[in-house]
Formats: sequence, structure tokens, C-alpha cells
Amino acid sequence: MFEIKRRKSVAVNVGGVWVGGTNPVVVQSMTNTDTADAKGTANQIIELANAGSELVRITVNNHDAARAVPEVVARIAEAGYPVPIIGDFHYNGHILLREFPETARLLAKYRINPGNVGVGEKHDANFKTMIEVAKEFNKPVRIGVNWGSLDQSKVIRMMDENTRAENPISSDELMIAAMLESGLESAEMAQSYGLTRDMIIISAKISNAPMLWDVYRKLAASCDYALHLGLTEAGMGMKGIAASSVALSPLLSEGIGDTIRVSLTPEPGATRKLEVEVAKQILQAVGIRTFSPQVTACPGCGRTTSSLFQVLAQDIQTDLDANMPVWKSKYPGVEVLKVAVMGCVVNGPGESKHADIGISLPGTGEEPRAPVYRDGQLVTTLKGSHIAREFMQMVSEYIENRFGTRVSG
Repeated sequence: MFEIKRRKSVAVNVGGVWVGGTNPVVVQSMTNTDTADAKGTANQIIELANAGSELVRITVNNHDAARAVPEVVARIAEAGYPVPIIGDFHYNGHILLREFPETARLLAKYRINPGNVGVGEKHDANFKTMIEVAKEFNKPVRIGVNWGSLDQSKVIRMMDENTRAENPISSDELMIAAMLESGLESAEMAQSYGLTRDMIIISAKISNAPMLWDVYRKLAASCDYALHLGLTEAGMGMKGIAASSVALSPLLSEGIGDTIRVSLTPEPGATRKLEVEVAKQILQAVGIRTFSPQVTACPGCGRTTSSLFQVLAQDIQTDLDANMPVWKSKYPGVEVLKVAVMGCVVNGPGESKHADIGISLPGTGEEPRAPVYRDGQLVTTLKGSHIAREFMQMVSEYIENRFGTRVSG
């Protein structure tokens, strides 16, 4: 079986969730509520946690937002969802963290964008203040570099140097070099102020997938800090899902990335949890983590003009997803279950044999027979008008027999 060799990195404890080292790649997300609305923010955090987000970042952009953090944390704890909360700071983090020590204490991590902490001499002073608070409260930080908000003085200096160079590099290469320098220099600066390596995570976000591959490969080769992975401003809907999948999968398959976020723009009024579900699917598709049973189904063709296999595949996946919250405790290990629902005899029997339990439905013009395979062996052939219902019952029985015994064992 193909196994991904993870890049070696220093493990960081983020409010009880370990990021990096030999720990599983962590899924995180971010709220889009006004943080000052403590109730609304807490409700969205709970929704994201329910969807599988193991860390949640919130904006702390002003006094009202900073003042609301203790209530947000109290609300999610009272609801039974004490997911670690990350504070996202830009421009005034050095002020807010000093003025609201309880907020600084309750946040599990601080996200610091080195391009947005101040200009000139103020940059280093403000950055140092935030690091000193992190050290005081024993909080890790993420040095979050973003190509849309790089320190312009650094970019201008590097552009001038590049113009005078004998072999100047391209503008894209210059941008990547600036991001690397910003992230690594900031991490080294944080260490010079007393923050240890196991308290630092770095990210270098770009909205261009090939450039993202380049910057993270170079970052991974240059340090052993834990890395937060994400394509920034991925976009909406299918575009955002496709772009994030293309951007993250190659890096994850190379063992790069210790925590990920899929930055999707939600449809107006839509739930925020889609970004969490996509992140989990990416990790599961690459083979890094398993979150829920998966249904393998063929796309259909002229051999499968009936919609029976499509409906059955959808019903089974919906049923599996709906039951997972209970099954996690009732049937330990059920998340690795593989179910195949195939539409005809071409690939149906073969795919069904490779699944834990699978069915090959009759295609157009085929005999109305549906062979069912369990653990690679043909166990029965279903016929008649209740094939779907009978197969779903067999799936339930399989889960009970295979995974239910672990509870009493």
C-alpha cells in the first residue's frame, strides 16, 4: 500500500491539539461572523467543530472583538465544544493583546502577519510586544505570511537588489523569495525574543497553485518549523474546491503540511462548514487521514441508463454521513469502511471485490440481478424491486458485525 512519508517537523501544542511532528494533519477553519457578536460567533464555531474543524480561527480586529473573546470561549465550553480558538491579529495586535490579558490567556494561538505589524522601527517593536505576550501566556504563534500583504519595504529593497543583479530573477521568483525571507526572519526574530521552536508555526499563502507548491517546497527544505498549509482566496463553489484540491494535494502527497485550511468564499447565507468538509475530503483522498466511510460509485454511461445506482449511492453516502456522529463511539474504526455501488458488469464485480462490501447493479439490457460482495467474496445475488433496501440492510449488518464487536472486546 502506498504510504506518504511525512516531512519531519517540530510538534506544537495548540490548546491541546498537537500540530506537526508525527501527529495527524490537523483541519482548521475560520469564522466570518463579527467577533463582537459573541453568541453568533460561538454558534458558528460549534457548527464548524461539528463538521470536523479541530482548530477555529476568529478575527480579533478591535476592542469590541477582543472584549468578546472570553464570552465566546465560555459559550463553546458550556455547549461541550471546547475547540481551541486562534486569534487573528493585524495592525493592532500588540495593543489588543496588552489591553485584554484575559483574551490573550484564553486564545490557544496568535496568528501574526509580519507584513501588518507596523512600519519601520515600529515593526520590530510591535512584533516583539506580541511575542512577549505569547511567551508570558505560553501561547504558540503562527507567522502567517501572505503575498497580498507583504512588508513593502522588504519588497522594494529586494526589487532594487534584483535590478542591480547580474542575473535578475522573475517577479514571481522575487515574490516567493520575499515570502520565504519574511517568514523565516520573523520566526528567527521570535526565537531571539525567547519563543522556542515548538511554539512557532509558519505559513506562506498565495492564491496561485504552482507558486504555492514552489514556496512551500522551499520552506519545507529550509526549516523544521510546523507548517500551516492553505491556498489563500481560493474562491467560491466549484472553482474554490478545485483550486484548493489542486494546490494542496501535491504538497500533502509529498509529506508537506501539518495543518490545513481550505479558504472558500461561501455562497450568500450559506453555511461555513463546506470548507471543513472539503479539507477532510482532500486529506482522505490523498490517503493521509480517514474521517468517514466512503462510497465508490461509477460515473455512469450508456450502459447505465437507469438511475438506480445513482440513487443508491447517494442514499448510502447520506446514511453513512448522518450516522457517523453516533457510530464514532458505537463502532470504533468504522471510518475506514469502503462501500462500492457500481452500475454494470464492466467494472462492477471488480470494484465490489476491492471494497469491504459492494454491489454491482444491473446495467441497461442486463439481467435484473445484483451480485453483492463482502470482503472480496460473492455472498448473495439480489433480485426484484427491493434491491436497494436489501443492500442497505446488509451494509448495516456488516458494520454491526465488523465494528460492533470492538466495543465489547
